[in-house]
Amino acid sequence: MPPTIEMTTTWERTCRIDDLEPGWGEAALLGGRQVAIVRLSDEEVYAVDHHDPHTGAPVMARGIVGSRGDRPTIASPLHKEVYDLGTGECFSDGSLALRTYRTRVVGGMIEVELDG
Repeated sequence: MPPTIEMTTTWERTCRIDDLEPGWGEAALLGGRQVAIVRLSDEEVYAVDHHDPHTGAPVMARGIVGSRGDRPTIASPLHKEVYDLGTGECFSDGSLALRTYRTRVVGGMIEVELDG
């Protein structure tokens, strides 16, 4: 029987929720990864990979925040591909996907879950 591999996750504190402007993204370096943090409201914060899946450029924190119906989105500032902030699905090109991370707000601080 193969050994069991246990995945560990950690919650990384990023910044105070009040440090972020609603509707805009900011980049953070977490566990050696560049992550774009997007605050929509005090209760709704998203984290996605900062690298554009189409070009690899670290620009997603400068993306255009919007929505498709009730789904919050971010569009790449380079080629305007639109991604679902919750799932990472690309609406304009099914072959692309944006990595997403779970977030939570604890004591006014935004935390992002990173896998081991």
